Amino acid sequence: MIELGVNIDHVATIRQARRTYEPDPVWAAVEAHLGGADGITFHLREDRRHIQDDDVRRLKEATQMKLNFEMAATDEMVGIACRIRPQMAMLVPEGRHEVTTEGGLDIVGQESRLKDVIARLADAGISTSVFIDAELPQVEAAARIGAQVCEIHTGPYAHAFHDKGRDAEAPAVLAELAKIRQAGQAIRDLGMRFNAGHALNYYNVQPLARLAGVRELHIGHAIISRAVFVGLREAVREMKALMREAAAQGE
Repeated sequence: MIELGVNIDHVATIRQARRTYEPDPVWAAVEAHLGGADGITFHLREDRRHIQDDDVRRLKEATQMKLNFEMAATDEMVGIACRIRPQMAMLVPEGRHEVTTEGGLDIVGQESRLKDVIARLADAGISTSVFIDAELPQVEAAARIGAQVCEIHTGPYAHAFHDKGRDAEAPAVLAELAKIRQAGQAIRDLGMRFNAGHALNYYNVQPLARLAGVRELHIGHAIISRAVFVGLREAVREMKALMREAAAQGE
């Protein structure tokens, strides 16, 4: 059954805007859980722009949920992950200039290094996901380096959906969805788990949730944005209901 991982980074973004102690992302994780989230995603960036080291420690200590630790493939982050031991570590590209993660990880160009990172995480008992574009060479490279999960970058689909007036049947939208569908099939054929995420919201999520074999969707900004008006539990409930409704329809 399809699952929802809620990204809580932007709760910390609000807190860091005032360099204070509230709102607490750990509290947000509990609220998301009570709303029906199946897991929590957080990204400890090298510049510590939102989630902080102490948040990571407290998330591990205070929650009983599956934790998905987004991280750059650096020695520092691998060391933190091996110490904290989340259920999953997701390797992502990271740039100081970007507002949020833009584009998938280039596995093809750094297979040897990433294979070593995944081996180190595996030795610590951590499953590894890779955040990649919907491109067959990247999927095949993910399998070669030992990734257990591929999360497909859904940004191009989401942006096409918005640009075309939220028309789910627009050719540009269908083309991006087809790329994700094909990548997802390749992921499953190679024995990996097919996840997806980035820029998904309450309007564009259902076509993604209908795709065959998609296991998890990771969504943050849209849920936190809606939570400002309806509360986090309700925002999570609404998103999960849309996902489950679409998944039940299938392709």
